[in-house]
Amino acid sequence: MAAEAFGRELAMRNIALVYGGGRVGLMGAVADAALAGGGHVTGVIPEFLREREVAHESLSECIVVDDLFERKSLMIERSDAFVALPGGIGTLDEILEVIAWRQLRQLGQTIGLLNVAGFFDRWFELLEHLTEEGFVGEEELAHIIVRSQPCLLLDALMESSST
Repeated sequence: MAAEAFGRELAMRNIALVYGGGRVGLMGAVADAALAGGGHVTGVIPEFLREREVAHESLSECIVVDDLFERKSLMIERSDAFVALPGGIGTLDEILEVIAWRQLRQLGQTIGLLNVAGFFDRWFELLEHLTEEGFVGEEELAHIIVRSQPCLLLDALMESSST
């Protein structure tokens, strides 16, 4: 599974993971694989989700916050790059927020999409359509790195952050 491979790759490269702190779904799988590989994993989880028992109990560090806004803000503050794996509305919300912040020059970090089995193809086509219609500058999409394999995505992110 790509999520587990991504977590293993993070640990192998000694790249710390900051994520939403859950034990379920793809990000739970990323966290488990990173931890199993000896990686450092920080979870940032709102109290209401911790209470629902979805918090990962084996993290290197777990930060409990009041709400989703504080969660996103703290995750952004602690991150050197942003990566989205296939996911739902919450995933799209988070990655669109960092794209918007970068467009407004409030962030400089690189953004990556782990495009497993073409998951983000249609979404990226929509972003390209927004560019064609003049709503998004071409340079904004140039900052988004899209790769289908974890090792290739991390290579590209590392190369981009060093330039």
